[in-house]
Amino acid sequence: MKQKAPGTYKRQVFINCPFDAEYLPLFRIIVFVVNACGYHVRCALESQDAGEVRMVKILRLIRECQFGIHDISRTELDPANGLPRFNMPLELGLFLGAAYFGDAAQKGKRVLVLDAERYRYQKFISDIAGQDIKAHSDDPAKMIHAIRDWLNALPAQKKPLPGGKMLVRLFSDFMRDTPKTIDLLKLHESDISFADWLWLVRNWLGKSAR
Repeated sequence: MKQKAPGTYKRQVFINCPFDAEYLPLFRIIVFVVNACGYHVRCALESQDAGEVRMVKILRLIRECQFGIHDISRTELDPANGLPRFNMPLELGLFLGAAYFGDAAQKGKRVLVLDAERYRYQKFISDIAGQDIKAHSDDPAKMIHAIRDWLNALPAQKKPLPGGKMLVRLFSDFMRDTPKTIDLLKLHESDISFADWLWLVRNWLGKSAR
């Protein structure tokens, strides 16, 4: 599948989701599908600059991306302190605010909101009622279909993207081939950073397009 060069506002997708080990398989699926559909993933993990304040980095990323995928499924209380994590709803709010208050380019932002269950958000963030929330049920195939269908419906999409079933098969092929590449690169699963995973995805997609 031919890869488009990253860079333009209209091809960049801001990813707002949990970054912990439990969510990692779904995060990696998001990165794969967005790239396989010809878009460029942006997220807070892309930069390791300790001199950049995290909120400033997030605001910059939001400004640079026309599209945003926001998974608000992580609402459980932290067992260590008994408090929920509000980072994902906060960043969703910032993205929606940029679309509402921004200039003409920012007003063209488009959002995909994901949750584990479709109507669960009404119990903890009811102010986004009216948004078309998609439920993934922590299921990889549902996640792939939801992202593909959303990207496929974007106004700028000139022709249909590969179907969800095709992308499920493509991701399965990628996961089958990737361990060999990881070994060749002398990496261990626990060593793989966001930058490593992005390279693995782009490298594999580039080869599969030949």
